[in-house]
Amino acid sequence: MSHDDYPTEEPAVVTCGLPYANGELHIGHLRTYVGGDVYSRALETLGQQTAFVSGSDMHGTPVAVNAEKEGVSPREFALRHHDKYEATFPKFDIEFDNYGHTDDETNTELTQEIVRKLDEEGYIYEKEIKVAWDPIEDDPLPDRYVEGTCPYCGAHARGDECDEGCGRHLEPGEIEDPTSIRTGNPAEYRERTHKFFRVSELQEYLQGFIDRLEGTSNAKNQPREWIEGELQDWCISRDMDWGIDYPGEDDGAEDLVLYVWVDAPIEYIASTKQYTERVGADTYDWEEPWKDAGEIVHIIGRDIIQHHTVFWPAMLHVAEYNEPRAVMASGFVNLNGKGFSTSRNRAVWADDYLDEGFAPDLLRYYLATNGGFQQDVDFSWDRFQERVNGELVGTVGNFVYRSLLFAARNYDGAPDAETSDEVRERIEDAIDEFTAAVNDYSIKDLGDAATALAAFGNEYIQRNEPWKLTDEDPERAEQVIYDCVQLSKALAVLLEPILPGKAEILWAQLGEDGSVHETVVADALAAPRGDFGEPDELFAKIEDERVEELNETLDERIEAATSDEDEADDEHVSDHKPISDDRISFDEFQDLDLRVGRIESAEPIEGADALLRLEVDIGPETRQIVAGLKQLHDVEDLEGKKIVVVANLEKAELFGVESNGMVLAAGEEADLLTTHADAEPGTKIK
Repeated sequence: MSHDDYPTEEPAVVTCGLPYANGELHIGHLRTYVGGDVYSRALETLGQQTAFVSGSDMHGTPVAVNAEKEGVSPREFALRHHDKYEATFPKFDIEFDNYGHTDDETNTELTQEIVRKLDEEGYIYEKEIKVAWDPIEDDPLPDRYVEGTCPYCGAHARGDECDEGCGRHLEPGEIEDPTSIRTGNPAEYRERTHKFFRVSELQEYLQGFIDRLEGTSNAKNQPREWIEGELQDWCISRDMDWGIDYPGEDDGAEDLVLYVWVDAPIEYIASTKQYTERVGADTYDWEEPWKDAGEIVHIIGRDIIQHHTVFWPAMLHVAEYNEPRAVMASGFVNLNGKGFSTSRNRAVWADDYLDEGFAPDLLRYYLATNGGFQQDVDFSWDRFQERVNGELVGTVGNFVYRSLLFAARNYDGAPDAETSDEVRERIEDAIDEFTAAVNDYSIKDLGDAATALAAFGNEYIQRNEPWKLTDEDPERAEQVIYDCVQLSKALAVLLEPILPGKAEILWAQLGEDGSVHETVVADALAAPRGDFGEPDELFAKIEDERVEELNETLDERIEAATSDEDEADDEHVSDHKPISDDRISFDEFQDLDLRVGRIESAEPIEGADALLRLEVDIGPETRQIVAGLKQLHDVEDLEGKKIVVVANLEKAELFGVESNGMVLAAGEEADLLTTHADAEPGTKIK
């Protein structure tokens, strides 16, 4: 691995977090996979040798639980979803070089080999731990077979994660008041022997790793709490039948399987190896990025940052594999300001989007360029229409169509001329912007580099008015239109990572040989071929009536699902709770001392997954306030932000840190309340 600017001389492997083989795909899921495909294509456009791999995560308790409900084997259940994912991704031009799954032979062998290496190096030990047990059924209850109370924040939690509270990863035996989800029986804890990975002994290595890591700021900053705090060892075995068997012949190992987060990331290696087995090591050698020298880039959702920046590099280090160069963690996608809800059918499903007849490129563009990759974004059909009509139809499509149509009708293609200095320099600038975006790990900037070039093209053709020059100055007219054809060719090259389908159509309209998917950035400045006919428009405007129909269909579907389902299964943001019938008096409201505050500093609290210690200027004084913002906001972006504070709340102590006030925020995504104008810290809110 190097830290040189891309492209490097070493091969790269780009991976996407494994989709869990447990449900249908909606457009929120697609953000990570579109991002991975865009980034891998962009690397190749720079000339970087790249393999793009992933696979389905087949193991774990959720698969086992849902398979049991359907009366089928976990493998049959998971393979059904795996096959669906494998068929769906190409429909959105998400083209993995290899897409495997964690239950195949390659991943099983590699996983057991790596675990044996961890053991041989002295990083595995046995420990008696308390495991939840159904005493009536006489069965162990691993992970999501048990629910109860989070020992850290008191929220309702599932066995492996406090999903409704602080978001902390929970080890076996930690959850309080355990209950079996199979039977509803109260569970009890029993002593069982399990395997642990000595992550705590790798703290110094991990501290160096996180300083070297590239990627999005959330992936680099969020793990510091674990790495710089008291690093805990990791239980890597489970009491269940579904999963990869724990390797070894010591007593008890035959009853254990490996925790799903052991074998899941190893699928990245297995999938790369399968790609090599298919194309040959002369084309791509999987050992170069993983064992010799190469660039490893993981593209994931932000909810699995900890696994990819703590546990995974620790395993790789001991097993003598290369560490990742970069981790890019995406934000969530909400729908009309709310989280996707599978039980309420509040989602735009991947198949539904395609059934509406929209090109996959339109969604790819929206997901890739609508905000920074690590930020949460909101999808609505109205915003989708706005982005398509404004940027794709109005900017990119308008420039390309008017340029190529004029060229075809007046010159039967590109006129006999050369690219002007002005246009050549502008294309060179766009190439520089594209290259910088790759090295900054910015999917949005990749798209912006191309659309800004199209905007320049519109300004250029409008400024020079070639339709007037054909009679007044025909040589100048030829120069202007040739420039526009050159700009169109550059757009095809630079848009290919985000709009591969439309870029290929544009490439054909230009009469170019070969495929745009094989081009590199230098081709943006190569002379156009010459002859081509009249083009068709690349994009069609989405009419208001169409958006109204789409919104009505979505609303009807949500309403129908809501009437059939009493409880939502929100993935990121809960539905609004009913307004309370209990009223307070105006005098009671007046008792609240609400003040405008300004965050002066923010830092993580050791041992707490979600909490930050804030220093907040509230006018008369600066207060220390503890707030659960760490997993929902970039810590470095909070300084200077205006907020609303409950100043007369009783003091509390959280994780040993005194909190003197409360920060107000909306919803599960902690949308911080602020002021519209520039109210000073200490201003009272009435």
